Amino acid sequence: MLQISGLTWAVTIGVIVALLALDLALAALRPHRVGFKEATAWSVFYIAVALAFGAWMWWQHGSEFGTEYLAGYIVEKSLSVDNLFVFVIIMTTFAVPEEHQHKVLTFGIVLALIMRAIFIALGATLLSLFSFMFLIFGLLLIFTAVQLFRHRDEDPDIEDNVVVKGARKLLPVTDEYVGGKLVTRVDGRKMVTPLMIVLVAIGGIDLLFALDSIPAVFGVTQEAYIVFAANAFALLGLRALFFLVKGLLDRLVYLSTGLALILAFIGVKLILHWLHVDISPAVPEISTPISLGVILVVLTVVTVASLVKTRNDPSAKAHPGSLKASKKRPADVERP
Repeated sequence: MLQISGLTWAVTIGVIVALLALDLALAALRPHRVGFKEATAWSVFYIAVALAFGAWMWWQHGSEFGTEYLAGYIVEKSLSVDNLFVFVIIMTTFAVPEEHQHKVLTFGIVLALIMRAIFIALGATLLSLFSFMFLIFGLLLIFTAVQLFRHRDEDPDIEDNVVVKGARKLLPVTDEYVGGKLVTRVDGRKMVTPLMIVLVAIGGIDLLFALDSIPAVFGVTQEAYIVFAANAFALLGLRALFFLVKGLLDRLVYLSTGLALILAFIGVKLILHWLHVDISPAVPEISTPISLGVILVVLTVVTVASLVKTRNDPSAKAHPGSLKASKKRPADVERP
């Protein structure tokens, strides 16, 4: 079992908060369109930070926990690309000006980290108290994988999201973005801007993604510290990655299929672990190195296959997939 001191937790959280504060400061002080060079620089920086943390884990706590962190980070990074698809749809649906997208993404990442921290604490507690939760998490991931595969060629209907519809009914919303403000006054009446609704939409989507990603990374490691770090470092680079690859997302036509396979694989891994612990030690388990290898192979194959497909068929467009049938057909959702 991994032994992490309170000081290490505090330093880790402090570094993450400092990086978030830096992102927020840049978004608030200098709203601007993020170009390719800037997005590349920040992406390289955040990947370097994540790998440096992994190297520290390997050196300080051994290869087993270092490998678990790396596998967890790759799982969360791959799932976060699906987040990016949905973020593109949200930005397009609400016509968010480019100079404010930086702020929206940073706030969205903050919301995602908060939700994941809550789910990590809850998941770790449940797994420590009830071993059958490995079975529950495994079945949840397999169900999610099946639904994602069934609706892999669809886009989620953001406007039909219950949280967004509720916000529109309860809050008076302005027609304009009003310089990137969240709240403003119009004729003496306090109103929220569309930017607030965008944040609500991202928060609702973040909640759904947390329900899937946390059980997935717990399938790689049961160490709460590694789960938290893998999630945090994967999400920290999400803002820069959005601006770097949003023009390429349409080409990843098989990504949803690949993610469905990864979720199903991790679901089976969790069920085998439950059978090994609660039913019979004779039931084999899937090791972390094997898990890491499977995840890397699946991601490599779907990426290469997607690029070959779109080169041969330029009309092919990728979709993030949905967990339920969308009221809108994929063609109805306009891409930037």
